[in-house]
Amino acid sequence: MARTRYAPDRGLTSRMLLTMFLLGLVYVVFVGAVFVAAPRFGPIALLVAAVFLFAQYFFSDRMTLFAMRAQVVTPEQAPELHGVVDRIIALSDAPKPKVAIADTDVPNAFATGRNQKKAVVCVTTGLLRRLDPVELEGVLAHEMAHVAHRDVAVMTIASFLGICAGLLTRVGLQAGLFGGFNRRNDQNTGLILLAVVVVSAVAYAISFLLTRALSRYRELSADRAAALLTGRPSALASALTKISGDMARIPSRDLRSAEPFNAFFFAPAFTKGVSLSTLFSTHPSLDKRLDQLQKISGQLGRGE
Repeated sequence: MARTRYAPDRGLTSRMLLTMFLLGLVYVVFVGAVFVAAPRFGPIALLVAAVFLFAQYFFSDRMTLFAMRAQVVTPEQAPELHGVVDRIIALSDAPKPKVAIADTDVPNAFATGRNQKKAVVCVTTGLLRRLDPVELEGVLAHEMAHVAHRDVAVMTIASFLGICAGLLTRVGLQAGLFGGFNRRNDQNTGLILLAVVVVSAVAYAISFLLTRALSRYRELSADRAAALLTGRPSALASALTKISGDMARIPSRDLRSAEPFNAFFFAPAFTKGVSLSTLFSTHPSLDKRLDQLQKISGQLGRGE
């Protein structure tokens, strides 16, 4: 991994290491419990989990771009967008990522890829229409900070346990609903299914909370790194305010289709009203992000 001029964040590094350690413990207990509860099912579950991890880690960039219907664009196709990315590359001394555009009015951006050589930075057409070049630079510097901090790869791996546990919970519940919990002639089958569902649900809940906490901190870290790199925290704050304000005017149908990608997005896409997605958000509140940027602006103004 190449070194960059992005400000290092020891707090983020320590949190990523702690999260991966705790998730590793949960994963060991999870796999062990599945093997004990269902010896025949355990090897299959482990094999499926390994396939999921391999696909998610090595093909996350392609899968995300495909799901968002985004297209990689050349400098000839999007000269202004590439120009902004090139300015950030000159400031950060980082390898240039691929640049993509997703055709949706939801104003947002995201970065994906397991390392800097495989990184992709994507913006939506809705974002390009709403932001001026300085604000866009702040957003893209934020997204490229995720790649420089390696947290894109860490979040990909961290979310893997939750996906596997959620899948096993769903499979176990469906099997139970079709009679697995109430078979009179095979009570062991029902107990095994119930044990798998309980263990999977607990593993999913723990991984969910750990990854959400890490996700909120990494967004603050990327905001800080982008503001310090560009020296324009006010531009990033302006972009945040614009995007959050305009999100309320996006049709609910479009927001619902974008919500599954909130963990990747610069700003979360929420439908109106309070939901679990707002209570357990992947991002800190807008006020918290703006407050941090205001403090950085004050520090830069004092020459600190």
